[in-house]
Amino acid sequence: MKEIFTVWKETKNVMLIAVSAAVYAASLIPFKPLVIIPGSTEIRPGAVFPVILGLLFGPAGAWGSAIGNTIADIFGMFGPGTIPGFIGNFFYAYVPFKLWNRLGIFAGSNSPDFKRKNDIAQFVFVAILGSLICALLIGWGMELMGLMPFAALGVIIMLNNTIVSLVLGPFLVSGLFARIRRWGLIYDDFAKRKALISLRIRIGVLLVLIGILGGMTAGLTISTGFYSLPLGLASVSESTGGLGVIAGVFPFIAIFLAGIALL
Repeated sequence: MKEIFTVWKETKNVMLIAVSAAVYAASLIPFKPLVIIPGSTEIRPGAVFPVILGLLFGPAGAWGSAIGNTIADIFGMFGPGTIPGFIGNFFYAYVPFKLWNRLGIFAGSNSPDFKRKNDIAQFVFVAILGSLICALLIGWGMELMGLMPFAALGVIIMLNNTIVSLVLGPFLVSGLFARIRRWGLIYDDFAKRKALISLRIRIGVLLVLIGILGGMTAGLTISTGFYSLPLGLASVSESTGGLGVIAGVFPFIAIFLAGIALL
């Protein structure tokens, strides 16, 4: 996880952060008028880019996605919600990058060039997880600030990110990867991931999966009133959302972060 910070020490990666931010912002800004929930989210075909930027540029792509989303917010939705938006879009790119070929269930591929039979399945898996963690962190953050119910925002972000990533992502990655690799701009961690899957990585992947899937499940079931927390937490918020969602989802976010730290 230290590469999140060391990436800022290299000129090439700082340049890639700037390019990634510019590409992502430019893909989002034209669609700002197409609002789904005022002040919270809009139609975002450009949401395909964080997964791509993460797979191509690693942590530089993740920082670029977070910064690019912030720049785009200035043109329509800048406010307290920009903070969870920054964090959510960072991990939307970082999770696919980190999990690629560390899953231990897809054989053979050490780069997302879609020349191997399992590449599509692996891309689908990491893109869905990236979409879910983005929805989880933004939805929880907005609930924490009292700005938007988790269920309403989380479902929209999850569906939008998943659909555009799965429909457009494989074509864009397969078309860009070889060219960008020839330019020497692919994040070099791909070569290191071919090593045997260690116990630490297996535990990390497991914790990431528990954190993401458990967090989304807890957030949606509590926010919709399907499940009420004990100790009176749900009653404080009339059985849906509020303190119940905040308390119910937080342990899973902590589990997710512990898993990411191990990868």
